[in-house]
Amino acid sequence: MPHTLAELIIGHAAGREVQAGDLVVVKVDRAMGVDSLTPSIIDVMQKELGVERVHDTDRVAVFVDHVAPASSVATADNQARIRKFVAEQELCHFFDVGRGVCHQVMVEEGLVKPGQIALGSDSHSNSYGAIGALGTGMGSSDIALAWASGHTWLRVPETIVIEVSGQFQGRASAKDLALAVEKLLGADGAAYRSVEYHGVDSFSLASRQCLACMSTELGAKAGIIPPSGEVAARFPVPGWLRVEPGARYERVERVDLSGLPPKVAMPHEPDNVTDVALLDRTPVDVVFLGTCTNGRVEDIHIAASILGGKKVAAGVRMIVVPASSEVLTDTMKDGSLLALMEAGATVGTPGCGPCIGRHMGVLAAGEVCLSTGNRNFRGRMGSPEAFIYVASPATAAATALTGIITDPNTI
Repeated sequence: MPHTLAELIIGHAAGREVQAGDLVVVKVDRAMGVDSLTPSIIDVMQKELGVERVHDTDRVAVFVDHVAPASSVATADNQARIRKFVAEQELCHFFDVGRGVCHQVMVEEGLVKPGQIALGSDSHSNSYGAIGALGTGMGSSDIALAWASGHTWLRVPETIVIEVSGQFQGRASAKDLALAVEKLLGADGAAYRSVEYHGVDSFSLASRQCLACMSTELGAKAGIIPPSGEVAARFPVPGWLRVEPGARYERVERVDLSGLPPKVAMPHEPDNVTDVALLDRTPVDVVFLGTCTNGRVEDIHIAASILGGKKVAAGVRMIVVPASSEVLTDTMKDGSLLALMEAGATVGTPGCGPCIGRHMGVLAAGEVCLSTGNRNFRGRMGSPEAFIYVASPATAAATALTGIITDPNTI
């Protein structure tokens, strides 16, 4: 019987054929912890499970990226504890302040590959589906179990397919596609499902990372894109990992890119989506370009192509946080980051930045932010009385230029 990508990946890890609904125990290829949750992972592993050392020092990765550099004494103490644990355990993969967002760096460092299973203590670990892996976020207890045993249990998810056709027009991009799907399915429309994107062979790795990352906002267990194009050229793809005609899908939705306008998610839900052009001159205080969704070289290039040689509107604070030190270096070398700085943007340390509302640009009551992140929940970036709009890098740059949320196709 033909299988979905999730069935293929989980079945390969389990050593047998599986289908949606099966419960299986599988080997974990990589289990990742971030600074905000790693102390609790350590506590569960050592105090509740009674296991002093990780099962495999090569299959564990630890990142200091969520509040990096530390913003308080308590945060600094937790990060110091993480560094001590990493040294004592002799872990092979540790990335400290400034290396960047875990999901970006996991791919850059080759710590996850097509066909593998990668867990993370961050909900946007779905991002690894960009290269054809099954990535998924889990809580501290599940990550602790994976660190201690090298295994986890999974229920094989049903699959929803997004069949894409046509080509983007104007300045529409993968973020606009992700927001259109968010509107189509709803915030819980893919709850514990795997979302497969078909028809995106021409998409760059960065665009695929955006789509896979945003599948989390659909409630998805995973977001998987068949390895092809740039991904197939950069990563080893096992012969068994392919779309199998006749696989059983729960639902198939079709999206034509040729008629897709720039989109924006309005406060306070990611699926509260409309066309940017339909907003009525909404002024902003902050524009944030970055995160695991849109902090890559491609995104900074898009913003620089709009803002280069111009100035950010008076009264607008533009914050740019590259997703990794590699992105920072590359955009410094090619001049695109300098172009944004000359336009008036402020550049932050590679990492999550202000996305989670703990440092580097916390919003005050009443302030409005246009973010290229993934979530706009009330209080997500600071005050619960602030307003967060989510959109693409092109929309972010156009908005920074005008001071109001702006359709980039009008610039």
